[in-house]
Amino acid sequence: MEAHLTEWLNLSIRWIHMIVGIAWIGASFYFVWLENNLNRANPRDGLSGDLWAIHGGGIYHLEKYKLAPPQMPDNLHWFKWEAYTTWLSGVALLMVVYYLNPSLYLIAPGSDMAPAMAIAIGFGSLIVGWFVYDLLCDSPLGKKPALLGLVLFVLVIFAAWAYSQVFSGRAAYIHTGALIGTIMVGNVFRIIMPAQRALVAAIEQNRTPDPVLPAKGLLRSRHNNYFTLPVLFIMISNHFPSTYGSQYNWLILAGISVLAVLVRHYFNTRHESNRFAWALPAAAVGMICLAFVTAPNRQGGVPNAVPTSPREQSIEAQQAAASAEQGTNGEFAKVRSVIDERCTVCHAAQPSSPLFSAPPAGVMFDTPQQIQQQAAKIHAQAVASQIMPLGNMTNMTQEERDLLGAWIDKGAPIE
Repeated sequence: MEAHLTEWLNLSIRWIHMIVGIAWIGASFYFVWLENNLNRANPRDGLSGDLWAIHGGGIYHLEKYKLAPPQMPDNLHWFKWEAYTTWLSGVALLMVVYYLNPSLYLIAPGSDMAPAMAIAIGFGSLIVGWFVYDLLCDSPLGKKPALLGLVLFVLVIFAAWAYSQVFSGRAAYIHTGALIGTIMVGNVFRIIMPAQRALVAAIEQNRTPDPVLPAKGLLRSRHNNYFTLPVLFIMISNHFPSTYGSQYNWLILAGISVLAVLVRHYFNTRHESNRFAWALPAAAVGMICLAFVTAPNRQGGVPNAVPTSPREQSIEAQQAAASAEQGTNGEFAKVRSVIDERCTVCHAAQPSSPLFSAPPAGVMFDTPQQIQQQAAKIHAQAVASQIMPLGNMTNMTQEERDLLGAWIDKGAPIE
């Protein structure tokens, strides 16, 4: 019953996180689009531009003031709770999925790190990361936005590499996303909202607003804008083990982040010209290249295996022929034994693991046919990336992984 309740707690928090995240990112995207599409030709007094739009059967007229209207409205809408609830629900999800059972998803297989230490590193790094970022933005680097952006990118990728040294690949990605998300919400809470409150207060008190805070808020808002697409990728990355499961997962994340920033930059600047239109085809080509370089090396089922010599290949061919003469029943029996011992504790109609009340993702290995149907996934997750079993909690050996890989390379026969 505990596993069932944990699953529903996970579902509830994840759903909330998705809803409020869409609200936050959607509002951010909309206001960037709005700013970029204002009609700034001959605006009326006090305005910097306006825009006409149609949506949902209605026509809207939106105006942006250079500073503020002559009289502040009674009901001024603020955009902050979307960001706060996204971060709060994200931290709750981090706790339920990674910190509640750290040996399952958080700690790298084979690591002897204490769960309490892993959790302290994970959560502590988010706090440290925010303060490092904040100090950099307030340093002389803050006056050189392009150089600051490059430094921040290098530091984020360094954090992804560092996480990958102590955590599982999946946890390394999620903590990188949590670090970026903490920076983003910290910008809203500590910089952007205070700047907006100061602006409104100055207008209401008939004072000249301090230009320093709005300038800081603009810089942080720009950072949040470019952080958005990499964070969105990380949110869905746990569905794609060829990314986080690779031994070069941090480099893959770096590549995808560069492509995401290029795409975001195109949409941020296309109102001025199409000089960055090349970013879209470049991103598409980049994704194709990443798919190619991350393809698993299926030689013997061992990722990144060293090519064998002609003599070794001849010996392997003789061994394969001898095995074929004996038939495949014996080989599949060994495969079935490995699956039963290492995998079906979770992937069965009735999992024996207390961590799951139902098979994860609905994947079951109760019958030979089910095992054969999932052969590609078995190769991707247990042989190539070796992210399964989770935390290697059933102690699958390299020899067993090699056995599965060799069987799959032969077409995964079950008869």
